[in-house]
Amino acid sequence: MTSVLATGLGMISPLGADCKTSFAAALAGQSAIRRASAELSAGLPDLLMAPAAAEPLPLLESGYAGSDRAAQFALAAAQEAMADAGISQAPADAGRFGVFVGVGFGGAHTLDAMYARYCATLGGDENNRRRAAVVHPLSVPRMMANAPGALISLRYGLRGMGNTYSVACASSAIAAGEAMRAIRHGYLDAALVVGTEAMLTPGSMVAWNALRVMARVHAVDPAASCRPFDRARSGFVLGEGAAALVLESRVRAERRGARARAELAGYGASADAGHLTQPAQAGQAAAMRQALAQADMEPGQIQYVNAHGTATEVGDVVESQAIAEVFGSASRQLAVSSTKAVHGHLIGAAGALELALAIMALESGSIPPTAHLLDPDPRCTLDYVPLEARHGCRIEAVMSNSFAFGGSNACLIARRAEP
Repeated sequence: MTSVLATGLGMISPLGADCKTSFAAALAGQSAIRRASAELSAGLPDLLMAPAAAEPLPLLESGYAGSDRAAQFALAAAQEAMADAGISQAPADAGRFGVFVGVGFGGAHTLDAMYARYCATLGGDENNRRRAAVVHPLSVPRMMANAPGALISLRYGLRGMGNTYSVACASSAIAAGEAMRAIRHGYLDAALVVGTEAMLTPGSMVAWNALRVMARVHAVDPAASCRPFDRARSGFVLGEGAAALVLESRVRAERRGARARAELAGYGASADAGHLTQPAQAGQAAAMRQALAQADMEPGQIQYVNAHGTATEVGDVVESQAIAEVFGSASRQLAVSSTKAVHGHLIGAAGALELALAIMALESGSIPPTAHLLDPDPRCTLDYVPLEARHGCRIEAVMSNSFAFGGSNACLIARRAEP
């Protein structure tokens, strides 16, 4: 089986409009979390959000103005990743170049706006009520989950196999893993992997708030409200944005003289089959062990884990215990951090974003901190890189964890690409 190289990265996140800016903010522990606007909070007090640092549409051609916000984010991240990889529109081997997208709830902005208009119009006079059912004819294509993938495929003329994965918080991690498998087993020579999410809408905020997993506003500083692994943690903050990776077979990358940013070496996926919202240590450990086995690596060969680290009461403890179980004595030399403390939880985009940040840590030797970690939960016993980044680290391989509601677990391993 051929090895799979990451040759391009792209990102538009709460931390920045591109990879470089986003990674610098993550290293600085610079939080993008803030109080939600009155329009978003829908009458609920003290809601938080992590909005994208830039609007996606100005980064794109004007023809995408009618697309859903999630699709616009996806296109912006894909654009940077393709440019970073040095790949132009309609490559010669487009039939062997696929698009793999992860999204938790694509089309949220389109759907929310449609229902808001419908309800407002339905409550008017007779003429307004007749117009209540009149919506934009492209409403369905705009809000369908595979819209971002379809638009990216059209934009770059990519005709290879691909798919859209909607697996809650594990969506884009699974998209990356399945793209890697397709290249490894010879179905494709290259793939553009994108994770995207745009759920900062009144309807989404109300729904997530009802789950009781959202962080409470910090009494002193709202930006410090998401506190993974801290004794005072209270949940996560919903974010928006997208991240993208270009994956290629080693043969293809070498043939065109591409720079390899990393090798995507391992992928593991499992199901807890236990509870719809409660995580399970055994399922998470199984995904990590699969990824290590596929990469033919021992736990001690991993220096950094970008944890799922949602800052929920149960989730952080279970993940800590799963990592400790898999890594054993090697966990004493392992650095673990959750960047969600500063960029929030991007749900479907989280896996791709955090994998890209982990790859940049691998390249630079700088490990992002777990921001706001002042008082570690004694049940979480690992080294969580509290408060400040570490620089000049020897990093040969990294792991990125993504664990979703529904009990879906995904783990990815990237390592330095051999020349």
